[in-house]
Amino acid sequence: MEKKSFEPPVIKRLHSGMPGKTGLPGRMEPITHIDHLSVNTLLRDFGSPLFVLSEKTIRETFRKAIDAFQSRYPKVQFAWSYKTNYLDAICRIFHQEGAWAEVVSGFEYQKAIRNGIGGRQIIFNGPDKSEQDLITAINNHSCIHIDHFDELYTLIRLANQTSSKPRVAIRVNMDTGIFPKWDRFGFNYENGEALEAIRKIVESGKCDLVGLHTHIGTYITSTSAYRIAAEKLCDFALAIEGEFHQRILYIDMGGGFASMNNLKGAYHSAADTTPGFGQYAEAITGAINRAGFDPDKLPVLILETGRALIDDAGFLAGTVLATKRLMDGRKAMILDFGVNLLFTAFWYDHSIHPAQEMTDSTEDTVVYGPLCMNIDMLRDQMQLPLLKKDDQVVVPRVGAYNMTQWLQFITLRPNVVLIALDGKPHLIRKAETLEYLIQNELTPDHLSV
Repeated sequence: MEKKSFEPPVIKRLHSGMPGKTGLPGRMEPITHIDHLSVNTLLRDFGSPLFVLSEKTIRETFRKAIDAFQSRYPKVQFAWSYKTNYLDAICRIFHQEGAWAEVVSGFEYQKAIRNGIGGRQIIFNGPDKSEQDLITAINNHSCIHIDHFDELYTLIRLANQTSSKPRVAIRVNMDTGIFPKWDRFGFNYENGEALEAIRKIVESGKCDLVGLHTHIGTYITSTSAYRIAAEKLCDFALAIEGEFHQRILYIDMGGGFASMNNLKGAYHSAADTTPGFGQYAEAITGAINRAGFDPDKLPVLILETGRALIDDAGFLAGTVLATKRLMDGRKAMILDFGVNLLFTAFWYDHSIHPAQEMTDSTEDTVVYGPLCMNIDMLRDQMQLPLLKKDDQVVVPRVGAYNMTQWLQFITLRPNVVLIALDGKPHLIRKAETLEYLIQNELTPDHLSV
């Protein structure tokens, strides 16, 4: 029988009083396995820290989302948001499930082409498209979503240099009753800027106007905001058809659906406030169905949601480097991954779970990463079991943005593993090495050693 590790007695202050907004603090249940594979075995075989993604969860989540919309509206097309997670293996899972590609940069566009996506199935968003990017998209017949007048003028000029007519939509920003209003991107609906952009496109005769696009914000838990946005885009589409005799082929509602991660500072937990796909779908498709389109000429509904499709499929596993006491007596724990890998820790209160069975004893703990920066704090306070050096931990719901916004700061980026449908782990991105880091550096001869 294995001898149990000794836990020294401690004296700690008990904070009595009323339960918090989510009741009394709960026990942080261990996550010992991911898709039936032992976390301990994964870390042994692939190193610590380690990102783990579940193909099963990705496919199941996507199918729930598309069913929620297709059961309510006959013409639905999802486009995978490359900026959310652009690892090729992940993108190709979504493409196998029928998703197009939604990209916001030239290199993301090239990744989509490499992943076998045809130009007509690529939606090109974002305010920073180079002239060469635009020429490539025009020649590939991709849908270019115009973000500002300067881009519109550039497209009109480039149309004289290309054999193909640019297929375009405009991004529309609007008041949907939420704060803050996202007006940095696109043309405003209320002040007439969006209508002026449409007028310039039509009168130029240089571009083929095919759609309208909006993206009202990020982590939006208000389904009424999506209803208002869909109503306004539909009214705009019908007005364009009436004034310019130009039928809008698709309405792109963007993304922004919330996941089950808890936002910092939020009063209620995500479990209580995050709508399901069905609730988002009801708000959006209900507005389109009521808008008054000819039933034989309904626009295609395009959705670019990323976070809600991938967050639950991602895990970050790692190891406790040390524990210590801070000056005020609080317990602190240092992990072998920090905000350089878990970038979303800046806006989420991520749950951190032990990867092995623990006692019920818990203590208020501050969780740090290994970086030599004071900002490297994963949680400023949470109840955790009495973890010690070399114990293992798992952070769930990290599939979105962490593998695109991660940094080579102080530590290199680790292995990423995909657990396939057959339960086997596949390395889909190798851990970085010093040679990888310096491969593009150039040293002048006078500094050679």
